[in-house]
Amino acid sequence: MEKKALGKGLDALLPSAKPAQPAEGAEVQYLRVDSIVPNRYQPRHVFAPGELAELTASIKESGVLQPVMVRRKGDGMYELISGERRWRASKEAGLETIQAVIRNCSDQESLLLALVENLQREDLNPMETARAYTRMMKEFGLTQEVIAQRVGCDRSSVANAVRLMNLHPDVQSLVESGTISAGHAKVILSLESPESQVRIARMAASHGLSVREVEKLVEAALAGKKRTRKSATVSPFADLEARLQKKLRTKVLIQPRGQAGKIVIHYFSSQELDGLAESLLS
Repeated sequence: MEKKALGKGLDALLPSAKPAQPAEGAEVQYLRVDSIVPNRYQPRHVFAPGELAELTASIKESGVLQPVMVRRKGDGMYELISGERRWRASKEAGLETIQAVIRNCSDQESLLLALVENLQREDLNPMETARAYTRMMKEFGLTQEVIAQRVGCDRSSVANAVRLMNLHPDVQSLVESGTISAGHAKVILSLESPESQVRIARMAASHGLSVREVEKLVEAALAGKKRTRKSATVSPFADLEARLQKKLRTKVLIQPRGQAGKIVIHYFSSQELDGLAESLLS
């Protein structure tokens, strides 16, 4: 049975993606910019300096076109519910006041409104979105189906986003910074080992690998794991393979056939092939 998170209906708490409008019990007025503090539930942590600079320039030219949304904190102070980027840019632009919709809402309502506004505006990076969905599920008992309906996407999109929380924190940081994409991350999720996740994510970041190239890396890692499980004995060439891999910085396999055999050297990008060739020919 679905847990009821709040006394009000979800439609009242999770509005459609439209500019903030005064709701019942809300009022609009100009507030001093320095009387407003950030939302403690803000799901967005990354504010691109370039985008903020562009918005600041626009506000200097045309003013703030859409009010921010706040709630009262007491002592003449207000807490943002949504519109932190507009508020930050207004401060940078030197505005003393800003138009605000003042809503009377609880901590839970403030969190939901902040999450949904950012999600619907596509202002969040993949990890911020994943954390937002996870928080909605854990703190409010909302199902993936309900979240998908409220945000306006498929349930599978919510499920895929939430899966990113299974990544190692170092990999999450690479996704959050935009160093690797959500596509890279979804492929890396196939690896159960946190160490393998970090190793391949860092390789993808340092070499600028495509998602397809990362898929090949992951496939090789999974194939190697299967071979390890099948064989209870250690390869007699394990030490030599390890030394070659350290020297060449890539996967190396020695495959004996009687007195003969072959050495297989893997590469996963054209840049890596160039580097291998230089190492072998120097």
